[in-house]
Amino acid sequence: MDHFIASYAAPPAAIVLDLDHSDDPTYGQQEFAFYNDYYQNHCYLPLFIFEGPSHALVMATLRPGTRPTGTENAMILVRLLSYLRCHWPYTHILLRGDSHFATPEVIDVITSYRWTDFVFGLAGNAVLLRHAAATIKAARHLHHQRVALARAHGQAPPPSRRLYDEFRYAAGSGTQPWRVVLKAKVMSAGDNPRFVVTSLEAPTPAMLYEDLYCARGKCENAIKAVKVDLRSDRTSATTFLAHALRLLLACAAYVLHHALRTATLHHTALAQAQPATIIVTLFKIATQVKQYKDRRRLHLPSACPVQALLHRVTALLYVVPLPAGNTS
Repeated sequence: MDHFIASYAAPPAAIVLDLDHSDDPTYGQQEFAFYNDYYQNHCYLPLFIFEGPSHALVMATLRPGTRPTGTENAMILVRLLSYLRCHWPYTHILLRGDSHFATPEVIDVITSYRWTDFVFGLAGNAVLLRHAAATIKAARHLHHQRVALARAHGQAPPPSRRLYDEFRYAAGSGTQPWRVVLKAKVMSAGDNPRFVVTSLEAPTPAMLYEDLYCARGKCENAIKAVKVDLRSDRTSATTFLAHALRLLLACAAYVLHHALRTATLHHTALAQAQPATIIVTLFKIATQVKQYKDRRRLHLPSACPVQALLHRVTALLYVVPLPAGNTS
């Protein structure tokens, strides 16, 4: 987290943190590898936290393959938010995640900090479906009308119809009721209601679901970069500690990749490239190395297609000062 905090010269007015677990399949008798029914395999289930807009890595932790409990997620968030608040006491923090995080323990931790909000997916249940019944019925009626109208005019029927609504819902008798946003989506294959619980009051239901909640899915690309391109999912060791170290090294490589891409490769063809592309383009190049007394000189092939880009990158890296720690 220190590197993420130091990336800001001054405390930001607001940040968005995306929380997500991702399976890491295991093979053999690795420590703390358990069968996960959702993923249908034996795995670890590491937790990744990225900054939403920039995809900067905030933290990652390796954990067993079991479904995380509300208490476990709450303990991690206590450490995360307490550390961030030591440096940024007045920054507004918005946390986004799926239904794993929509538990009373996690929500109690978040609401105990000032200027901290959440947007979490919420698993459907009988109570939520009763609240959503009228809106789903209205969406179904509109969908059937549009399908009939399209067929009457010889056009292709629309694939779906969606309506948004909101209501208050409390998970238990002793818990505070929170705002729940409903997306009532009706398709030819059937109904597909989705629920989101949040502490935000200002955004409209459609804006909150489409612009705030759905945007968290982009962190999947960052997780893929850590797991696939930087090989954090190579579970070839037998001990949990060895795999935790591998995840730590992969995350360190991702931090370097993110800094290189945002600070050095900005306005180049590789500004949005994934780690695998940058590694193949800039690092896996045949060169002739000549050793001198005070330097090493790399001789590239005369037909090297990225010669100009390499010259730009090395020139920028030479003049970039070392980052100073954030003392705010």
